[in-house]
Amino acid sequence: MTKPLLFYTTAGCHLCEHAESILLAVGVHFCAVDIEEDLALIQRYGIRIPVVADEQGRELGWPFDGQALSHWLNQNA
Repeated sequence: MTKPLLFYTTAGCHLCEHAESILLAVGVHFCAVDIEEDLALIQRYGIRIPVVADEQGRELGWPFDGQALSHWLNQNA
């Protein structure tokens, strides 16, 4: 079983809310990580969220839609 995707987000981010709805619509298993709780994550993702990352360290940053997310998931699968 593969690990869930990491979904870098924060409260009050309307783009993050939209990205989360895409993740749910595609049916992927993910774990939301609020970047606001970690200074290093704020520095890394502060202006880039929402970002999705897999266990290999690949990242998909916004903007993306369901088709782009599915394509990214199937690369190197």
